Amino acid sequence: MSSPLLKRELGVFGATLMGLGSIVGTGVFVSIGIAAEIAGPGVILAVGIAALVAVCNGLNSAQLAANHPVSGGTYEYGYKYLNPWLGFTAGWMFLLAKTASAATAALGFAGYFLNAVGVADRTYLILTALIALAVLTLVVLTGIRRSHIANTAIVSVTLLSLAVFIVAGLPEISWTLATVQNDSSIASILHATALMFVAYTGYGRIATMSEEVREPQETIPKAIILTLVVTMLLYMAVAIVFVGVGGVDKLSLQTATNAAPLEVIARSFRIPGVSQLLAVGAITAMLGVLLNLILGLSRVWLAMGRRLDMPRVLARLNPAGTTPYVAVVFVEITIALLILVGDIKTTWSFSAFSVLIYYAITNGAALQLTSAERLYPQWLAWVGLGSCLFLAFWVERQIWLTGLALIIAGLIWRAIVRLPARD
Repeated sequence: MSSPLLKRELGVFGATLMGLGSIVGTGVFVSIGIAAEIAGPGVILAVGIAALVAVCNGLNSAQLAANHPVSGGTYEYGYKYLNPWLGFTAGWMFLLAKTASAATAALGFAGYFLNAVGVADRTYLILTALIALAVLTLVVLTGIRRSHIANTAIVSVTLLSLAVFIVAGLPEISWTLATVQNDSSIASILHATALMFVAYTGYGRIATMSEEVREPQETIPKAIILTLVVTMLLYMAVAIVFVGVGGVDKLSLQTATNAAPLEVIARSFRIPGVSQLLAVGAITAMLGVLLNLILGLSRVWLAMGRRLDMPRVLARLNPAGTTPYVAVVFVEITIALLILVGDIKTTWSFSAFSVLIYYAITNGAALQLTSAERLYPQWLAWVGLGSCLFLAFWVERQIWLTGLALIIAGLIWRAIVRLPARD
């Protein structure tokens, strides 16, 4: 007896809402501050360029998902369309990128929460992030998942808080600050673009929903493009308010010290209650992001454990067969180690490098699709591949050197564990 299929109940609007729920979070509440510190007013251009790269990657992810609809994403696409070594590298990069993103989300949550309750001591930032991680890990171990209804509620609160922030902030803008020609060099804009690209990467959630949407070959591409356009406009509006109201130097310092730059700027608005609403939106969004990342990471560790790319113990399930409990605990430990770094710029930059390499492999896999399988022109995959590889090396040198070292370490690990068997 075949497994029952999910009911096709999502249209373009529903799929777009799911995409926004996966995207809007750490990127808008934290990374815009990091990127503005690097590129100044050029962050607005960086947001637009990153969106274009994300569109290429999103459409290539969609056509791969349409032809090979399995969980595992580029880890599986790499194995099928390229070779096991690139498939492993994709899985390894996913784990590194999302672990760093999870640490950033935890630190971002802590920053907004502590600001909301009036605590400024940086020591409590790390402690609060670790407590949030521990609580959500326990939630995952109970087998609880986020539903479509919960996702809609979180997205609604988040978008409402950001809309109020933008509307309240526009009258406060000093257009001199927003348009001044800072030292936004091409290098700084490309660096900021690499960091902002990560803020779009939740669109991959839409590409895996082919079983749940009506007319997936039409709905999924439309939903991806609509999601990215809405997200880009939202990010641009937030960036304009961010730069125009507070100035880059002041707010980048706030990003570095308490991880809650938008809440700091909202305090200066003449409309009361904006900072409190924004804090609620940020806290809700980043807790949702962290929960999803713990779930997603544990499932990839599970898949790699089953394939023996990672220790088999990671594939162990609880007695009910619903939760890979060893993988979940291991994910908690790895995220906690990055939280202890305590620097959101470092964790976010490392996530940027890793996710760009991951999507470079995605585009490489899309290049292998036959003409019958291809839904979009092949040049789209070439643009995506070139853009990802190019941007990956505009993050700080120590970040990409560390990333390359970890890729090599991962490949050595795979070679060792695969010695007794053939691929």
